[in-house]
Amino acid sequence: MDDFKNKFIEEASDLINKLEDTLLTVEKSSDTGRTVDEIFRVMHSLKGGGAMFGFESISEFTHNLENIYDLVRNGKMEVTKKLLDLTFASVDHLKLLLVPGSESDLAVQLQHKDLSRKVLDLYLSNSPNNQKKLDIEEQQIKKNCTYFITFDPKPEILYDGTNPMYLIDELCTMGSNRVFVDLSKVPELDAYDPEKCYCRWNILLVSEESISSLKDVFIFVESDSNIQISVLAEEDLFKNERFINSLVKIIDFKKFVQVKEVEELLQTLIESDAHLNDEPKQSLKRKLEASDSLITSIRVSSEKLDTLLNLVSELVTTQASLSLYADILKNHEMTVIAENVENLTRQLRDVAFSISLVPIETVVTRFNRLIRDLSAEFQKDIIFITEGIETELDKTLIQNITEPLMHIIRNSVDHGIEPTEERLSKGKPAQGRIILKSYYSGTNVIIEISDDGRGIDPSKIKQSAIKKGFISANTVYSEKELQQLIFMPGFSTAATVTDISGRGVGMDVVKRRIMEVRGDVDIESKIDKGTTVRLKLPLTLSIIDGLLIDVDSIKYIVPMTVIDKIYSVSVEDSVMSARNHIVLDGERYPCFNLRQEFSYPETTLPTQQVIIVTYEGQLVGLVVDQVIGEVQAVLKSLGKHYRKQEMISGATILGDGSIALVLDTSKAIKKFTNLK
Repeated sequence: MDDFKNKFIEEASDLINKLEDTLLTVEKSSDTGRTVDEIFRVMHSLKGGGAMFGFESISEFTHNLENIYDLVRNGKMEVTKKLLDLTFASVDHLKLLLVPGSESDLAVQLQHKDLSRKVLDLYLSNSPNNQKKLDIEEQQIKKNCTYFITFDPKPEILYDGTNPMYLIDELCTMGSNRVFVDLSKVPELDAYDPEKCYCRWNILLVSEESISSLKDVFIFVESDSNIQISVLAEEDLFKNERFINSLVKIIDFKKFVQVKEVEELLQTLIESDAHLNDEPKQSLKRKLEASDSLITSIRVSSEKLDTLLNLVSELVTTQASLSLYADILKNHEMTVIAENVENLTRQLRDVAFSISLVPIETVVTRFNRLIRDLSAEFQKDIIFITEGIETELDKTLIQNITEPLMHIIRNSVDHGIEPTEERLSKGKPAQGRIILKSYYSGTNVIIEISDDGRGIDPSKIKQSAIKKGFISANTVYSEKELQQLIFMPGFSTAATVTDISGRGVGMDVVKRRIMEVRGDVDIESKIDKGTTVRLKLPLTLSIIDGLLIDVDSIKYIVPMTVIDKIYSVSVEDSVMSARNHIVLDGERYPCFNLRQEFSYPETTLPTQQVIIVTYEGQLVGLVVDQVIGEVQAVLKSLGKHYRKQEMISGATILGDGSIALVLDTSKAIKKFTNLK
């Protein structure tokens, strides 16, 4: 039972997140019909699931919320700010109720009582006094309709404890019925799995219930079943023996039929049967309502995914050893096998990493909510715009950058966007804009958070930095250099301390967190134009394709994604051009020598290699002793003692057991050259 409860908590968390996102859509859109239906459906799912798995507080709390949105979708109540604010507060409370042990917390109990009263009061104030009378009258004028239902559950529907027979029984209580079961998929006894469902059903039902009520029966198995429900006629077709006999013959022959086939049968009988044609005109519906319930994705725990990635990483290391010893033994057959294993390992690696990628939009709802709440707190009118949020990143990266992104957005709301009066006095629109934009750049992902606020004043930064002793008053700094000072620990220009800023703890933490995941952060700002914070992040953290190089018998790896060309040059040319420029194939490149920068002695080799790498739109040369070859590198952390070695992003174990350091070319170039 605990497993089922844990699964409900996981699924309920997804539903609540989806509900929060839908509420934000309702708040921004004038067309609320479909979104209100979605809100009602989520409420209904939470109510039913909560009651089933012992979360009575959730079930009771969502009951009246469901009633409110039932009034909304029936046009008896408007979507107001009061309703949305109450629903947002309810969403936060539902998240609390999912935390084990939260119901025993006194503060949660008091909040539950207060919110429950507000929800009930809102429902009663909008529900007419004669509602029950109206419901009775509506029930009295309901007409019998004939429905045809196909219920084809997936074999795995039994795994979570669902019994399809209970659903069939519930349908049968709604009116006259005829149930046809298809057993054609039941295998022989030796292949039979008692934990799988092999049956599917056709159901003919005459009922006064609406089609939405029938759909509610299947609301918890929509994702595990193919379901079709159609209104055949607004009358009792059980009275038509010819139709019933014809339907039975078709099902006996085919074992299982689709809604469309039954509609075609009825149309044929209407056209040919004089009795049906002599009856009063009937409104027949031939609208196929198929549930889009094909399983296109599955839920996998993050622990299993981490285990898979770790195993793939170990496989890459083992494959490197196999390739190395195949070369040493000079055995043709083993070399062929090693090459095939390498290709398969590379494909497996790519597939495993693609599984671990999640879109940035998975965390955007949190940012939407943050901006909504802060806008209300600071009484600012702000719109949040997103672009390219379908861009995917490693799930671990998403987890690591969420808090830094939220801090950047807080700064944009607090420091960046001006109050409405100030914006209008500057000739700006009253509504401020915060834009989150993400896109691919090679094998990196760029995330930009921009606002159209007051920007960062370099003079204020300089004054604050001098006051705190970060810089000298006599030194001349460029605007770019002054802007970079905001990433220094303890730096702040805020005149007052608020709940979200002004303590001098923030942007330095943002930069450190981004650098921990081998990323980089930059900032651009113009006074009264706005500020853009740009994050440059790798797609994955675990494995990269790299070029193995040698510098003074120490092995390094340069990521293949930054390499443009490789040249062989004489030592004289490489020494004379170090930290300067070198001309190769008629092109002039800035370059530097790793031997000199790492304080190694001069080489005795006659030639060296120049690796041309990309750096912020430029091509730069790295002079190394030798290029050994391409490898797949499994990145390992250097540990806390080497955390300050920014130029080295990690290490990897080679096939022979030796260690190679992974070079972060961007940080190395930034440190050793004057390129901007």
